Amino acid sequence: MAAVKIINGADDRAIQQLIAQPARASASIASRVSRIVVDVRRRGDRAVLEYARELDGLTAALEIGRDEIEAGVRSTPPNVRRALRDAAIHIRKVARAQKPRPWSLLVVPGVVVEQRVTPLGRVGCYVPGGRFPLPSSLLMTAIPARVAGVGEVIAVCPRPEPVVLAAAAEAGVDRLFRVGGAQAIAAMAYGTDTIPRVDKIVGPGNRYVAEAKALVAQDCAIDFYAGPSEIVIISNAAPAAWIAADMIAQAEHDPEARAIFITTRPLLATAVLRVIEQRMPVRGPARTALAARGALVVATSREEAVSIADRLSPEHLVCDDDAVAAQVRAGTALVGIWTAQAAGDYATGSNHVLPTSGAARFRGGLSAADFVRVSSVQRITPAGLRRIGPTVITLAEAEGLTAHADSIRERIR
Repeated sequence: MAAVKIINGADDRAIQQLIAQPARASASIASRVSRIVVDVRRRGDRAVLEYARELDGLTAALEIGRDEIEAGVRSTPPNVRRALRDAAIHIRKVARAQKPRPWSLLVVPGVVVEQRVTPLGRVGCYVPGGRFPLPSSLLMTAIPARVAGVGEVIAVCPRPEPVVLAAAAEAGVDRLFRVGGAQAIAAMAYGTDTIPRVDKIVGPGNRYVAEAKALVAQDCAIDFYAGPSEIVIISNAAPAAWIAADMIAQAEHDPEARAIFITTRPLLATAVLRVIEQRMPVRGPARTALAARGALVVATSREEAVSIADRLSPEHLVCDDDAVAAQVRAGTALVGIWTAQAAGDYATGSNHVLPTSGAARFRGGLSAADFVRVSSVQRITPAGLRRIGPTVITLAEAEGLTAHADSIRERIR
C-alpha cells in the first residue's frame, strides 16, 4: 500500500475525487443512534446507565465528584498541569476578544436599536474518550463558555483520565459525568434526573456522537456537525521534513483524517513523499489515513493551488503567506512555515474546535460568540414613528399586509 498518492492538479477527475466528502453516517449508525436517543429521551437515567455499562464499560458512579477531580489533579504530573494552565491562559485571552459587545445605535431621531448580549444558561461539553485522552478539547470548549458568562458548564467523557480531570478543574467545569456516545448527547439535550438539560452542546466526537448531535439539533443547539479532521498545506518554501511531519501529525487523529499538500514544485512533492515513506508508522491510524485520504497535489500554477484548496475549504490551512490565507476559506489559517498546526491545537489560544467536511465555506470555528444569545431591543418615540411610519405603511401595503399598515396609521393619526 502506497504511503500517499501524488496527483496532478490539472487532473480534474482526481481532484473531484479528492474533494468529494464521505457519507455523513451509514444507515446502520444513523438507525442505532436514533434508537439510543429516543430511548434516553423516554427512560432517562435508566437508559443512560444501561448504555454506559454496555458500551463504555461503566462501573463507577455516573457523576464524578469534586474529590475525584482533585485526586486527578494531584496525580497529573506538575509539568502537564503547568502546560494546561498556560494553554488555558491563552484560550481565555483570545475568547475575551471574541465575545460580542453590546451597543446602542440612533438609526434616525426617535428610533433606537440596541444589541443585547446574554450568556446561555447551561452548556454541555463533549470530551472524547477514545485512543487518547483529550484534555485540550475540554479546555477549548469549557473556557470560552466560562468567558462568555455561561451560568453552568457541564462536561461528559466516557473514560476521563486524570489529565482530563485536571483540565476540568482548570477550565472551571461545574459538573462532570462519566458517560459518552449518543447516550451522553441525548441526556444533555433532553435532561435526565442526574444529567441536566443544556441549551447547547459543543465538542468533537466519533460518528455516533456527530450523528446524535445532528439528530437532537432541532431541540438543542449544537456547535456543528464534525467529521474527520483535515489539513491542507500550500507551500513552495517549507522544508519537506516539516511538511511531512505536519501531514503525519494530522493523520494520527483518525483513520479517516485527511492530509493534503499542494505545491507547484514537483521536486518538493517528491521529497515530501520520500520523507513520509521513511517516517510513516508501520501501522496505525496515520498510515491508514494517508493511504486512503492523503494526497500530494502538484498544481500547474499558484492560482490553481489556491483554487483547489478553496474548493476543499479545509478545517486547517497551512500556507506560506497572507495572500493565500485571504483567498482560501478555512476553519483556521496558519501562516508561515513556523506556524505549525499542532501549536494551534494546544497553545496559541485560537480554538481547535473547527468546521470540517467543507463546512468552512459558511462558518468559522468555535468561539466565545457561540455561547451567547445576541438579540435586539428597539425603541421608538412618537416623533420617530411619524418619521419612519410612511416607509412602513408603503412596504406593508406593497406586500399586501394591510393590517400591518393599519397598525401604524392608528398610532400616527
